[in-house]
Amino acid sequence: MTQVPERHAFVVGVRPQKRDEYLVLHSSVWPGVEQKLLQCNVRNYSIFIFGDVLFAYYEYIGEDHEADMQRIAADPVSQEWWTHTDPCQVRIAEERNPGSLWQPIDEVWHLK
Repeated sequence: MTQVPERHAFVVGVRPQKRDEYLVLHSSVWPGVEQKLLQCNVRNYSIFIFGDVLFAYYEYIGEDHEADMQRIAADPVSQEWWTHTDPCQVRIAEERNPGSLWQPIDEVWHLK
């Protein structure tokens, strides 16, 4: 039986003066960042941009989302990546995930 993935979506703003830098960074995401995401059961990760708003979506196929997210947060390569990407971002939504730039958004419909 195939496990049904959990779907996760988030939004954040991109600072207008850092928009080009952010896009350049994501034109070639570091292999170590991608590898850690895959090791931590993240699949189909996409980031979209509309004006100065970033929308991210991924599917999680593991058993313990919180533990896997902590493994990513503890990863030195991912931490270094964020020193480049975080300055490009600004919180635009209510703070549902305290301290995080990216804020989760609710799914309202899904075609099965």
